[in-house]
Amino acid sequence: MSIFQLLTNEPLDVLKRFFIATLIILAVFFALVVRIWYLQIAKGSYFKQLSEKNRIRVLDVPPSRGIIFDRNGIMLVSSRPSFNLYVIPDDVQDWGVLKDRLSRMLKMEAEDIEQRYSDSKVGPLKPVPIKLDISRDELGLLETYKYLLPGIYIEVSPQRDYPLGIVAPHLIGYLGEITSKQVKSGLFPQRRMGDLIGQWGLENQWQTDLGGVKGGRYLEVDALGEEIRPLYNKESVAGNNLITTLDWKLQQVAQEALKGKSGAVVALKPTTGEVLALVSSPAFDPITFSRGLSAKEWNAMINDPLKPLQNRALQGQYPPGSTYKIVTALAALEERVITPTTSFYCNGALPFGNRVFHCWRKGGHGQVELHKAIVQSCDVYFYQVGQRLGVDRLAHYARLFGLGELTGISLPHEKKGLIPSSAWKLDRYKIPWQPGETLSISIGQGYDLVTPLQMAVLTAAVANGGAVYRPQLVKRLVSPQGVVLREFPPQRIRQATVSAESLRLVRQGLAGVVNEPGGTGGACRLPGIIAAGK
Repeated sequence: MSIFQLLTNEPLDVLKRFFIATLIILAVFFALVVRIWYLQIAKGSYFKQLSEKNRIRVLDVPPSRGIIFDRNGIMLVSSRPSFNLYVIPDDVQDWGVLKDRLSRMLKMEAEDIEQRYSDSKVGPLKPVPIKLDISRDELGLLETYKYLLPGIYIEVSPQRDYPLGIVAPHLIGYLGEITSKQVKSGLFPQRRMGDLIGQWGLENQWQTDLGGVKGGRYLEVDALGEEIRPLYNKESVAGNNLITTLDWKLQQVAQEALKGKSGAVVALKPTTGEVLALVSSPAFDPITFSRGLSAKEWNAMINDPLKPLQNRALQGQYPPGSTYKIVTALAALEERVITPTTSFYCNGALPFGNRVFHCWRKGGHGQVELHKAIVQSCDVYFYQVGQRLGVDRLAHYARLFGLGELTGISLPHEKKGLIPSSAWKLDRYKIPWQPGETLSISIGQGYDLVTPLQMAVLTAAVANGGAVYRPQLVKRLVSPQGVVLREFPPQRIRQATVSAESLRLVRQGLAGVVNEPGGTGGACRLPGIIAAGK
C-alpha cells in the first residue's frame, strides 16, 4: 500500500471510529435516561414508600385488656403495665455482639435468644420479641447500657394481674404469646409475634371483645433508628369487660377446700344454670404462660402425673357411684316398677346368678323402702330396682337429665362421659348385655362414667323441678364506660319428662341424707341450714 493510500484512508477510519463511539455514548445515555425514568416515574411511589419506611417508624400502642369481674362486681382479673424487650432487625449493627450482651444482661441462654429471633423475625422493621415482662432491674440495666445495644426496643404493654390471687384458672384461662400459625390464620388481626392473646378459657373465648384495638405512634427516626420527633399518635381502644356468673367468696371457699387435694367442685344456681363456683385441683398459675414457658417447663407441666392443666370439672370422667341412685329412683317411680312404699329386705348381700352383689353395709339395712334406701344408700335395694328396670330404661332417664352428653358449657375439650345401653355394648364389644351388669349400673358402677359438671346439672334439675340448663359462665358484656353491650339470659335445654311427685319424693330422700339419723351425709349437717346431698 502506498503512502498516498494511507493518508487518504486515515480520515475515513477515524470518522468511522468516531461514529461508533458516538453511538455507544448515545446508547449509554439513553439507557441512563430510561433507568432514571423507571426509578423516578414508573417506580417512584414504591421507592418513596421505602424511603418513608426508613425515615418514619410506626410503633404499636397496645390497648388495655378488658377486666373480668364476678357476679357482684368484684374484680377478678385486671391489667398492669409490663415491659417487653424487642429487637428491630434493621437497627442492629452486629447481631452476634448484641445477642451475647443480652444473654449476659438477661441471664438467658444465647441459644434461646437466637431461637426466638429466628422464629419470630418477619421483616427488617418488624420488632422481634426477645423477652416479655422483664423485671424492673432488667429494665434499668437495659436503659443504662442502651447505647451499647443498638436495635433494642422496649414496649410497655398490659400484663394480666390477679388482685385477689389466682381465681378459677381452669375457667378464666390464661394469656400466651401468639404463635406464627395463629398470626398467619388471619383470625387475630393487628396481632404480631410477641403479642399476648387468650389461649384458654374465657380469655380465649372472648379474645375479640377483651383484646381491644391497637393504636400507633408515628415517629421520625434517623439512620440509626433513633427517634428525632413524634409525628402522629393514634389512640388505642380498650377492651370490653366481662361480668361472670362466679361468686368470688364461694369460689374462694371451694378452692381452699380442695387445696393440696385432687378433685373438682362445681356449684350451679339451680334456677338458671349459672356457674357460681368451678374448681379443679391441682391448678396452675396463669402468669407463667404469659411470661413465656421454656420447653423444659412446658414438658414438666404436661408430664406432671397430677395433670394440673386438666379441668377435672368437665374433663374428668368418673363412675358416679351412689349419686347415680338419684337416676335409678326417678326411673323406677316413673316406670312404676316400685311405689314409695315398695320394700326389699337387705341382709348385706344379694345372690344373683353365679355372683354375690354386696351392700356397702356388711350387716345390711333390714327392711328398706324408697326413702330409707336413699337416706342410707342401700345398695341391695337399688340392685333389685335396677333388675326390674333394665339397662335401657335406666339409660333413657340418665340422658334425660344430661348424662352421657355434653352440657354445652362454653369451655373447650368437655367430655361427655358414658351411659351404657344394650345396643352400645353390642356395638362396642360384639356381645350382648348381661342382666348382672344392670345391677352394677344401677348403683353407678360398671361402665357408667360422668363428669362432675354433669352431676351438678342433674342435681340442679332435680332441685328446680326438672329443668335442665346449659351451664352459664358470663352474665354481661360491658364497655369500658360501663354501657351494657350484651346480656346473656339462662338457656334451658329441656324439661325432663318426670312428674313433680317423683321429684318431690327424691328431694325428700336427699334432704334426709344430710339431716336424718343414719343419713350417709350426716357429716355435712349444719345447724340452722337445711341441705340435701348424696
